[in-house]
Amino acid sequence: MGLSSAELMPMVTFAIVMAGAWFALSFLSQRNSQAEERLERLGRPKSLLDIEEMAKTESKNRFTGLKDAISGLGGALEPQSELEKNAVKVKLANAGFRSDAAAAIYQGIRMASLVGFLGPAMIYYFVQYGLSMKSVQYILGFGALGFYLPQFVLGQLKSARQKEIFLTLPDALDLLVVCVESGLGLDAGLRKVTDEMKGHCKTLCEELALSNLQMQMGRPRREVLHDLGVRTGVDDVKSLAAILIQADRFGSSIAQALRVQSDSMRTRRRQIAEEKAAKTAVQLIFPLVLFIFPAIFVVLVGPAAIQISRGLLKK
Repeated sequence: MGLSSAELMPMVTFAIVMAGAWFALSFLSQRNSQAEERLERLGRPKSLLDIEEMAKTESKNRFTGLKDAISGLGGALEPQSELEKNAVKVKLANAGFRSDAAAAIYQGIRMASLVGFLGPAMIYYFVQYGLSMKSVQYILGFGALGFYLPQFVLGQLKSARQKEIFLTLPDALDLLVVCVESGLGLDAGLRKVTDEMKGHCKTLCEELALSNLQMQMGRPRREVLHDLGVRTGVDDVKSLAAILIQADRFGSSIAQALRVQSDSMRTRRRQIAEEKAAKTAVQLIFPLVLFIFPAIFVVLVGPAAIQISRGLLKK
C-alpha cells in the first residue's frame, strides 16, 4: 500500500529544506574563511613581487574549492585495489586527463551525476505516484542513467582521441623516418616532428612532446616509450613503442625499424580500407529494404493498383 501525495509531501518538503539549509551554511562558512584569509594576507605589508605572486595564485586557485569538493564527493566510489585504480587512471589518460587528481574528480563527477539524476526523480515520482513499485522502478532507472552517463561520456572522449591519434600517426611516422634517416637521433626527430606537425596533429604532438621531455629529464627510453603506448591506448603506437624498445635494447638501426613499422602500418590501413569496402554491400541492405525499396514499390505498383481498384469498383 503506497503512501499518498498528501502524506508524502511534508517529508519531501522537510528533506528539501534541510538540504538547502546545509548547502547555504556550507557556502557561507567557506566564504567567511576565504574572506578572513584574504584580510589576513592584505593586513601584512608585502612587496610588489609578493602581490603579483598572490594575484597569480588566486587566479590559478579560483576553481580549487570546486575541484576539492568534487574530489571529496567521489571518495565513496574510489576503487580500493591498486589494479582498479590503475585501470581508471589508464582510461582517463587515454581520454587526455593525466592529472594526479583526475581519478578523484572523475569519481566525484559520477557521484554528483548520480545525485543530480536521483534527487529530482525521487521528489517527482514519490509525489506523483507515492511509495509504489512503479516509482521505485523509475527512480532506479534514472539513478542508473546518472551513474553510467559520465562513464559513457569518458568512453566517447577516449574513442575520439584514439581515433585522432590513429589517423594522424602515419604522417608523423613518415616525417620521423625522414628525420632519422637524414642523421638526426630519435630525441631530435621527435622534437622536429612536434615542431612541424603541432598545427594539425595536436594530440599526438602533445604525447610526443611529453615523451621527449621525459627523456630529457633522464628517464630511460624504454620506460618512456612504454608509457607512451599505455597513455595513448592505440595499438599502432604500442607496436611502434615495442619496436623502438627492441631496437634500443639490441642495438639495431632505429631508422630501419621505423621504416619496417611504417610499411606494416600502411599495409594494415589498406587492409582496413578493403575490409570496410567489403562490408559496404552488406550494410547497404538495411537502408535499401527500409527506405528505398518501399518508395520504388509504390512508384511501380501504385498506378497499376489504382487502375485495378477502379476496374473493380466499376464492376
